[in-house]
Amino acid sequence: MSFSSKGTVHRSTVTGRRGMIASAHPLASLAGVRMLMQGGNAFDAIIATAAALNVVEPYMSGLGGNGYMHFYHAASGTHQVIDYMGTTPAGAHLHLYDSDEKHTKGPLTPLVPGAPAGWLAALEKYGTMDPIDVFAPAIEYAELGFPLTVINALWINWDAPNLRKFPNSGQVYIQPGREAQAGDILIQKDLANTFRQIGRNGVDAFYRGDIADRIVSYMADNGGLITHEDLQGLQIHWQTPLHTDYRGFKIYAPEPPCQAVQFFETLNIMEGFDVGGLGHNSTANLHNFIEAAKLSTADRIAHTIGNPPPTAGLISKEFAAARRAQITDRAQVTAGERFNERRLAGEVEPGDPWHFMQTENTTHFEAVDAQGNAVAVTQSLGGLFGSSVVIPGTGLALNDFIRWMDREADSPNAIAPNKKPEMCMSP
Repeated sequence: MSFSSKGTVHRSTVTGRRGMIASAHPLASLAGVRMLMQGGNAFDAIIATAAALNVVEPYMSGLGGNGYMHFYHAASGTHQVIDYMGTTPAGAHLHLYDSDEKHTKGPLTPLVPGAPAGWLAALEKYGTMDPIDVFAPAIEYAELGFPLTVINALWINWDAPNLRKFPNSGQVYIQPGREAQAGDILIQKDLANTFRQIGRNGVDAFYRGDIADRIVSYMADNGGLITHEDLQGLQIHWQTPLHTDYRGFKIYAPEPPCQAVQFFETLNIMEGFDVGGLGHNSTANLHNFIEAAKLSTADRIAHTIGNPPPTAGLISKEFAAARRAQITDRAQVTAGERFNERRLAGEVEPGDPWHFMQTENTTHFEAVDAQGNAVAVTQSLGGLFGSSVVIPGTGLALNDFIRWMDREADSPNAIAPNKKPEMCMSP
């Protein structure tokens, strides 16, 4: 990982003839490459990368988090998505979140983690290697330790005040008496053992075994909500992804409550403008894009948590044309990217995608292999270190995705039991 005080970094171009891994940390990418070198495919490599990222970027994603995985299976020429976003616990009632602190950090904030189920489902369907072998690099990094980068140390120190609120969290990541520094060796033996249990015993080790017992025990003792019933009720969802065409390119992404419909609508609106002719980063292009994003954001807030949402209408070219017609040379007022019960004068109003329905109708990493299989993953703990809660004896940092839900009862994305939140991840 290169850093330059002058803002310029020179690195050789990374190339590969039989596969490629792209991730936010070189050790995680190396974990995926190791799977390819051992004869594995892109599906084996992507899970090895995911597991390694849990170790070397523990504040971003991991077993205690959630996400989406988008596959291209070369032999069949098909796209599929695994939605492994968990839901709120059955006890997650809105009145419990009566302060910002309860809503953003701590044991009230996690969704049921979906990552273990999603990763192992991908390996079972498309992988060629045993989970324990796929997890081997992550186990090695966690057990023997790895040197912190500048960025690792920065984020650990940034969240240190929150980590210290939960004694076990502080013991895992914080050096006594000083800040983390680049070059420090971070060892996570409990996390290594957790990966070893899941690799040997499968998904039930997490949702029904000793790991589940530890999660539930911590929650019960510390005012949390996740129960055995919540963990055992976790379900992943296989999807055929949505797609749209943009200037000759076919783009695929997950369906709602993922926010891909907003991105598709923005592209469909922009398709009606002469983007090339107006010039790169010209005032006109930027104005059109910003206004298109305001419109698609308003539509996403109003419609993507519907049951069912008007997905075909939201991503239709006709709906985009109707919304494009509302863009003038004047900027419109927007209420922002989250639900807001207070209305502003002249605020952008959501459109009516139902009229356009047709009846037939927060880490990202990627892997490709020599057979042409490709996998893209976006997954997260939510905020930095998620809830900042690390379950004792497991090394698991739990997510805080409930913070991305609203405390306004009228919001479609309001906190409620057994509910999946709207989610911006869109691989």
